Amino acid sequence: MSNTACILAIDQGTTGTTTLLVDLQGNIVARGYQEFTQYYPHPGWVEHDPDEIWNATLQAIDALFGDKAPNIIALGITNQRETTLIWDRQTGEPIYPAIVWQCRRTADMCTALEKQGVAKEVKTKTGLVLDAYFSATKVAWILDNVSGAREQAERGELAFGTVDTWLLWKLTDGAVHKTDYTNASRTLLFNINTLSWDDTLLETFNVPRAILPEVCPSANNFGTASFYRNFWLETFGKNICLDGIPIAGIAGDQQAALFGQLCTKPGMAKNTYGTGCFLMLNTGKEKIETETGLLTTLACSLDENPVYALEGSVFVGGAAVQWLRDGVQIIETAMETQEIAASIPDAGGVMVVPAFTGLGAPYWDAEARGAILGLTRGSTRAQIVRATLESIAYQSADVVTAMLTDAEIAIERLRVDGGATTNDFLMQFQADILGIDVERPAQIESTGLGAAYLAGMTTGIWNDIAELEAYRSAATSVDEVSAARVFSPQIDTNQRNLKLAQWKKAVQRVMS
Repeated sequence: MSNTACILAIDQGTTGTTTLLVDLQGNIVARGYQEFTQYYPHPGWVEHDPDEIWNATLQAIDALFGDKAPNIIALGITNQRETTLIWDRQTGEPIYPAIVWQCRRTADMCTALEKQGVAKEVKTKTGLVLDAYFSATKVAWILDNVSGAREQAERGELAFGTVDTWLLWKLTDGAVHKTDYTNASRTLLFNINTLSWDDTLLETFNVPRAILPEVCPSANNFGTASFYRNFWLETFGKNICLDGIPIAGIAGDQQAALFGQLCTKPGMAKNTYGTGCFLMLNTGKEKIETETGLLTTLACSLDENPVYALEGSVFVGGAAVQWLRDGVQIIETAMETQEIAASIPDAGGVMVVPAFTGLGAPYWDAEARGAILGLTRGSTRAQIVRATLESIAYQSADVVTAMLTDAEIAIERLRVDGGATTNDFLMQFQADILGIDVERPAQIESTGLGAAYLAGMTTGIWNDIAELEAYRSAATSVDEVSAARVFSPQIDTNQRNLKLAQWKKAVQRVMS
């Protein structure tokens, strides 16, 4: 690694930590990765070890460094949202494992609160549904189940944070306890109208104000890293110093991906294709009250003025392809699905609805279960594979349709990122079924890029979004030229409507 000036982006995900070095032209020049353990102490419970997350972050940073340390001039953080940590302010030690966003242990608490009639107020203030997915009931559970924790919290001896706040605390050696608008907006405790922690919500969920972090815009100088050269020498045997580097951008992963795709104007939308699919639509200054099962949330902001977005989640995206490989074992690798799907003209009436864990937006049917429909004696392996890929696009189209209904904003193009976007068949079918262009950038790691862009904008490395757009459009290698592509619809409206009608009928068959 040369001494080129770079921004360090930490992308702390659900199963591992990715680190990126991004140069001043917006190119990813190095990448590190380190997995960490998933813990399942009881059915429906999911936990992480906060110290293991921190150590994985250090290892992923170290993986970027060769013989020469890069010249890191700013640092950005993006993270799995909603995952909840509480630690002792004096010792810095977590009082309980991190409760992961996937954990369902507090579902009964949410049901009880819903019976008390608070769901409408919660949605009006937070834009969210009353669900164990979000942080508030996780915080209450830890305080009620760790001996003495609630009393400590009331005395201000404990600190709560989502993973970004934990990493910021560790990076600054306990000097900074802050989060950003996007992560705060996923806690069920933050009023997205007033941009502040809400006293009524804190009382509803029985969370003491004393444990909460300060909330800032996503592009903000959150503090400076405190890593002395001796630390890295003793830990990794390398002559590296991160001390004094400004931590200048923080955002939850999906909002970071929206910013990384430079969807900074109303009507711009992105879809991240991972294990699930996460769609976000920028609605600008307008906070839209959704009636179709979507969430209203805060997007990245470059100042104290709010930017709103609509969000819809598809529970099973790339996980459906993993099921083909590991579950029914009709493929050996995910990569081969593109060739298999393209080898036949259509799925022959076969429809796959991968509701393995229920259906997300806009249906929100937790009891729905997956099915393969339309099978005949002549149905083939290729048809099932193709139908599975098509199901990812259909589910995403359902969310886009809901967004159009709520927002009444024309979406002219969908920007995409995530591992599954390398599948040209899926991207083309997505364009066909949406009837709009689907744009795949040269660099599909939009989440980490979003964190880097925020840090760069805060520190003056880049002056405006137009400058980043110019870098985004400029492919710098043969690989990037082949990766960057716009997929345009190739079927007419009648064909599209027929396919969507078949999909809707299949979904109705599996709903509870």
